[in-house]
Amino acid sequence: MADPSTYRPAPGAIPTSPGVYKFRDAHGRVIYVGKAKSLRPRLSSYFQDLAGLHPRTATMVTTAASVEWTVVATEVEALQLEYSWIKEFDPRFNVKYRDDKSYPELAVTLNEEFPRVQVMRGAHRKGVRYFGPYGHAWAIRETVDLLLRVFPVRTCSNGVFKRAAQVGRPCLLGYIGKCAAPCVGRITPEDHRALAEDFCDFMAGRTGNYLRRLETEMQEAAADLEYEKAARLRDDIGALKRAMEKNAIVLADATDADLLAVAEDELEAAVQIFHVRGGRVRGQRGWVTDKVEDVDTAGLVEHALQQLYGGVGGAAEDRGEAVPREVLVPALPEPVEPVREWLSGLRGAQVDLRIPQRGDKKDLMATVQRNAQQALALHKTKRASDLTTRSRALQEITDALELDSVPLRIECFDISHLQGEDVVASMVVFEDGLARKSEYRRFEIKGFEGQDDVRSMHEVISRRFRRYLQERERTGEWAVPEEGPEDAAEAAAANGAGTAVDADGNGTRAEDGRPRRFAYPPQLLVVDGGQPQVAAAQRALDELGIDDIALCGLAKRLEEVWLPGEDDPVVLPRSSEGLYLLQRVRDEAHRFAIGYQRGKRSKRLTAGELDSVPGLGETRRQALLKHFGSLKKLRAATVDELCAVPGIGRRTAETVAAALSSRTPAAPAVNTATGEIIEDGADEPAPAAPETAPIQETP
Repeated sequence: MADPSTYRPAPGAIPTSPGVYKFRDAHGRVIYVGKAKSLRPRLSSYFQDLAGLHPRTATMVTTAASVEWTVVATEVEALQLEYSWIKEFDPRFNVKYRDDKSYPELAVTLNEEFPRVQVMRGAHRKGVRYFGPYGHAWAIRETVDLLLRVFPVRTCSNGVFKRAAQVGRPCLLGYIGKCAAPCVGRITPEDHRALAEDFCDFMAGRTGNYLRRLETEMQEAAADLEYEKAARLRDDIGALKRAMEKNAIVLADATDADLLAVAEDELEAAVQIFHVRGGRVRGQRGWVTDKVEDVDTAGLVEHALQQLYGGVGGAAEDRGEAVPREVLVPALPEPVEPVREWLSGLRGAQVDLRIPQRGDKKDLMATVQRNAQQALALHKTKRASDLTTRSRALQEITDALELDSVPLRIECFDISHLQGEDVVASMVVFEDGLARKSEYRRFEIKGFEGQDDVRSMHEVISRRFRRYLQERERTGEWAVPEEGPEDAAEAAAANGAGTAVDADGNGTRAEDGRPRRFAYPPQLLVVDGGQPQVAAAQRALDELGIDDIALCGLAKRLEEVWLPGEDDPVVLPRSSEGLYLLQRVRDEAHRFAIGYQRGKRSKRLTAGELDSVPGLGETRRQALLKHFGSLKKLRAATVDELCAVPGIGRRTAETVAAALSSRTPAAPAVNTATGEIIEDGADEPAPAAPETAPIQETP
């Protein structure tokens, strides 16, 4: 526990200008980011008597080891810089909203030649129009199914589209009139794009003019005795009205607003947002957060607005739809003018940020508030005593391993290979009992032959903590020049054969002040294995002179915990929360390692089969694999199908077909690290264990 007086800035050294400040811990890691209208009084408030501080604020200032600040011209700039730094550094003591579920959105890919309507989740992509979010994916599909009658826009995947173009026949939707079939030339690219833009206009709430136009056309058709056309237009109007009815009419037709409500208690808060466009609720989403900093309702609202609109960008029309004319909140941020100015700048027009006082908008805000309260109650039910459980698990590990402090950061390493080939390792990180996937790392073991998990573990641990020591020696020098490929190769050569080389290189961001990627030491190091692996890891730490990191190993067979130099394992009860946490860490490391190993094996097998085909260079190999998607589909392709690939002539196609058909599939292989059988042929990486969210394996 640090004494805040040791790093308190000298009186008068802090400016009185607006700015953003960062607290860093002893390892240079940013743990809190804040903004202030005047930096001097705000920062001075952190260095008063600890007894007068909020408990979470007191924990933050005693964890920190330094403070720094950046002066800006206006409060709006401070707001923008605070948001960007929170997104970049992910400080542990800042309020971080997380979605209570993954919300689907209706997306129109206007960045493609033939725009496609589909359901999308996750981050927004450039050139794609989004509508929503919706509560359920089936709600989007029902709405789209109704609208395709009037706007027969393409909804198929790129593979289906390409296949239909090759065979000259549309899919089922093209035959039943729910797709204009641009794949077979029934509609020009320009007309199809106009159709997609009409679809977007309708979804954006501009429905009145379109319905009136259809009604006029229907009446004209009936007057001209074209009863079939009039009946078709009548059905189209009915389909559009049914699609509109799926979004409740709550306000005047011209109302575009976002309504935000907050429900909170001492430890957590839930935020609910209703998106109203054209007087209808077009989408709903919610967030929950742990209140890790001392913040009131107005502060929660400000953080929620940053989260909601901070990533808004792209075309002016897209920004206008993302930031509506009105933003209704339960409490106004203090001060409110910088936030209102920031939102207006994003929209490109005035934004009315206020608290609804009366009428339909106040009634709808009450509905949003009830949803927030229910979301908080449901979250607490789902995660009943979750914080308590994680705290108990960490305390049980501390007691069982006789650690000096609670292991807030745990790193786990695992080795994976296939009969001694494609040897790789993984490093996963858990902080406060939760996976921190942005810190995951993967390694490629080079220079070893055969199955030597112990030696591989020694090399990986040596490499990871050698990098840590290099960073620790750069006292106060958290930003260092980025190493290029030559530097990485030089480092590998210096370490000799068998060095664990990071698969993603040795990058850094020198200009932003962030520590290098291996600069944070764990309080507990876990290895997947028993006594031999633990001894190898301990030997690596001893060789580097590191004696302040606890080490243990978790053996798979009996789930025994092994400590260095001990003849007998530590046996935790099967019902122990501490053992359950260690198992989760170990299983995550194994999943991450085996996924990387399977991918490397698949690439090696693919390259091996095509490399020996005469007359087939790297460019045409990549073209074949991109066209067919996998080696299995490539083997099954006919000569004519091979000729359809750009750059592949008939003679080359015949050579490829003959070379692939003459080979027999490889026998089933067994992964010696896990004992499991790898699929025969292995054209594509085998799927990893089920996971709630994809891992960014190589940041």
